[in-house]
Amino acid sequence: MLSMQMPDRKMVFQINWGLVLTTMLLFAVGMVNLYSASGARVEGGFVLSPFFHKQMIWGGLGLCVMTVCAALDYRRIERLAVPCFVIVLILLMLVPLIGKTVYGAKRWIDLGVMNLQPSELAKFAVLMMGAKALCRDGETLGWKRLARVLSIGLVPFLFIANQPDLGSGLTVLVLLGGMVLFHGVKWRVLRVCLIVIPLVMPLGWFALHDYQRERIMTFLDPTADPRGAGYHIIQSQIAIGSGEMFGKGFLDGTQSQLRFLPEKHTDFAIAVLGEEWGFAGCMALIVLFCLFLAAMYATVRDAKDRFGSTLAAGIFFYFFWQIIVNIGMVVGLMPVVGMPLPFISYGGTALVVNCALVGIVLSISMRRFVFKS
Repeated sequence: MLSMQMPDRKMVFQINWGLVLTTMLLFAVGMVNLYSASGARVEGGFVLSPFFHKQMIWGGLGLCVMTVCAALDYRRIERLAVPCFVIVLILLMLVPLIGKTVYGAKRWIDLGVMNLQPSELAKFAVLMMGAKALCRDGETLGWKRLARVLSIGLVPFLFIANQPDLGSGLTVLVLLGGMVLFHGVKWRVLRVCLIVIPLVMPLGWFALHDYQRERIMTFLDPTADPRGAGYHIIQSQIAIGSGEMFGKGFLDGTQSQLRFLPEKHTDFAIAVLGEEWGFAGCMALIVLFCLFLAAMYATVRDAKDRFGSTLAAGIFFYFFWQIIVNIGMVVGLMPVVGMPLPFISYGGTALVVNCALVGIVLSISMRRFVFKS
């Protein structure tokens, strides 16, 4: 029977300190950026909105969750995968019934002291179930096993897309797809998928909501409706472009401080950073994200069992996808979707889930010499 003991002193020295350091730096950058994005200049000085204080509380909770996840043996997750997945599905089913509507979307469950977003928990549950399903053997996937694995992500995707939250729904599918590719797919299956998927994708246009179609058309030509659908991306590009090389200075961004930039504390948080710190600041953040992903990839590479490496790979794709899509939509290279930037955008549930996932990767890293399989 595998040991489930808490980590000893030797394990602590095996921890991925590069991942710990980059995570803490990203959270610090996010809090500094949120300080500017959530504040407003008044005659008496600078007043902060409740967003900043809430994120500080969520950050403390996230640090505790990350520590607990790192301390516990990650192999326990395999046993908890099924019950956690069932609980998340129940929460997703409850959202249309008792969910809280914000900006026309019903994505949160009001718990009184906080709002719970089940779609964020769904990403965590799909990661666990996907790793559990893929680690049974080392054989590449044929059609039957591929269909079973993909069904794990398809059910939560349908619930999440109906909220509607296409960004989170696609994240569920992408992280599961990344785990599948990491595990391996038979060449004949992959060849058919590469041909069929591009042909089927245009049919998804008819399944989109009207506002989602409008976002795609706005992506192609933001100036067609500069005061309506194109307003977000135009103001974002103005903010980033006006920052030039070194920015306007902390708290001195006109687009953000004068409230021209919408959703500046959530999806468009990096636009605030670009205006105040310029191209140099944005590049520094991208380098920090690259170091974060490189540290995580080291754990994927060094994990000593199939479940650990597959789970870490899924977490890697989870962060990689969100970073690419958020930065791409803010600069106008991708359509605008509800995709936060990890550790930078405001969001309590997302922050705690991100910290939990980092904690799991740390747990895998700490135990890479405990056993071999």
